[in-house]
Amino acid sequence: MTGILGGNPKEEPMHYGEIYAVWQASMAAKGAISCYRAYMYHAGDSDLKKIIAAMIDQAELEISECDTLLSEQGLASAPVMPNRPEAKLEDIPVGARFTDPEIAAMLAANLAAGLVACSQAMGQSIREDIGALFAKYHLTKAALGVKNLHLLKKKGWLIPPPLLVKRPEPVKA
Repeated sequence: MTGILGGNPKEEPMHYGEIYAVWQASMAAKGAISCYRAYMYHAGDSDLKKIIAAMIDQAELEISECDTLLSEQGLASAPVMPNRPEAKLEDIPVGARFTDPEIAAMLAANLAAGLVACSQAMGQSIREDIGALFAKYHLTKAALGVKNLHLLKKKGWLIPPPLLVKRPEPVKA
């Protein structure tokens, strides 16, 4: 292949959809870190804290990689959120505290939304490196989602939708 879209993908220009997906991923990760740190202060369960820590690490990686891509294109990234002041679980009033089941459910919803966003970015990318980057994020979010689901089930925190346990017998005429 030759031309502007042939050869090394890193030398190809990003199109507007790719730019927005990368910028939005950076912005979302920066907001997520702020929320995840708050969840860490509220969480009491050590297994849940490990998942939150892994999600913070992943968000920090996404910020670094996305902001580098934007910088290489001469584009500004989303602003960084200010760090939250540390809080101890015991200092958070019970009525204002997120419970561990609430936190795990919010993490599940966030991971599910992240999977959709990554899939959309992969589908619209024409630069292979950007599609692969979002595929990597997708895979990591899926793995974290499985860990979180296992935690929800193990701790009895999962609230399933109505389950079809027994199917009605078909009526024979």
